Amino acid sequence: MSTAMAFTATAPSPISTRQLPRVVSVDLLRGLVMVIMALDHARDYFSNQHFAPEDLSQTFGALFFTRVITHYCAPVFFLLAGTGAYLAVSRGKSVQQVSRFFWTRGLWLVFLELTVLRFGWNFTFAPFSLMQVIWALGWSMVAMAAIVRLPIRWIAVFGISMIALHNLLDGITPAAFGKISWLWIVLHVSGVISITPRFALLIGYPLIPWIGVMASGYALGALLLRQDHGKLVLRIGVFLTLAFFVLRGLNHYGNSFANGPGFIPSSVGPWTVQPTLTLTIISFFDTLKYPPSLDYLLMTLGPALIALAWFDRVHAEGGIARILLVFGRVPLFYYVLHIYLIHAMAVIVGFWFHQPVSWLWNGGFIIHPAPEGYGHGLPFVYLMWMIAVVLLYLPSKWFMEFKSRHRDWNWLSYL
Repeated sequence: MSTAMAFTATAPSPISTRQLPRVVSVDLLRGLVMVIMALDHARDYFSNQHFAPEDLSQTFGALFFTRVITHYCAPVFFLLAGTGAYLAVSRGKSVQQVSRFFWTRGLWLVFLELTVLRFGWNFTFAPFSLMQVIWALGWSMVAMAAIVRLPIRWIAVFGISMIALHNLLDGITPAAFGKISWLWIVLHVSGVISITPRFALLIGYPLIPWIGVMASGYALGALLLRQDHGKLVLRIGVFLTLAFFVLRGLNHYGNSFANGPGFIPSSVGPWTVQPTLTLTIISFFDTLKYPPSLDYLLMTLGPALIALAWFDRVHAEGGIARILLVFGRVPLFYYVLHIYLIHAMAVIVGFWFHQPVSWLWNGGFIIHPAPEGYGHGLPFVYLMWMIAVVLLYLPSKWFMEFKSRHRDWNWLSYL
């Protein structure tokens, strides 16, 4: 991954960095993945396909594409969270200020996952909480509070090394840690941690290698301040994308086997030739997300960086770019709101079509399998997704403008 070492650049550019405006391409890319993310959750709540889209014995091309396109969301969230922190430093914030923001906002995100989001997903306080992307973002930020105090070169090497080498740890099981087996579940293996006899945490997003992705994003911020950053980011994106095809094609290192308990559907092992070309392609791109494998991160971060370089040339004054800009500037507000909105829409639509809905306010799909007779085909899922995005635009735009009018209200940065 020699090309990726370009992340170690330290000198931004000859221009002053204290008065730099926001990097619009970062907001555009973040906004795009926010929109795409809503598609995955619309599928969760509205689909009549009651099996994992990664299940080769049942899936089909359109369903798998609907799932795999949303794989880009989490890696971009983590990458740009780090990038945004570096850009904040470039605008005049001290490393100490950014460090404090990281650990305080990180703990705030963990609190939201355990409370507000837990209820939003389930419409009840279940005896367990599924720890997903906001949980991992939170604890990764807490880790970054210490990491940002290192030189930028060391941060880059740390992040890239964790991404490239973490699959070497796959053979280690929680049992190897004895009484602190829970620690390895939090760090590297999806699993269940019993907190009390009546409450458990289901760790869907272990922290390794997500911390490395955020650290790499912080180093990426240094590149974005260079005059030639567009070409550099594009080259890195192309390199990572090609590395995915080579590594995945070799079928040896980079995807491993799912080592969690199975409460989240996961891909396992190498790709194989299937009875049809479509299924073979699905098998090739069916990379391990829980926890994220090297193949998964190369497959998503490479194209994401290519998109970031392309967005650098986009004018965001109007049209779709302007819409993406709005969503990209209020990501947490959008995230929380879209969970409640899509879940509520599912209840309303269920009543409208005389389908069973009581399960939706007693845990939903996270606790219960969808009952027989519930759900709709993919065209309807896409329709609900588009309606949800349209409904989210005006509240998001209002909140973006509200934050802009009250820049002196520091607490708004936590929302």
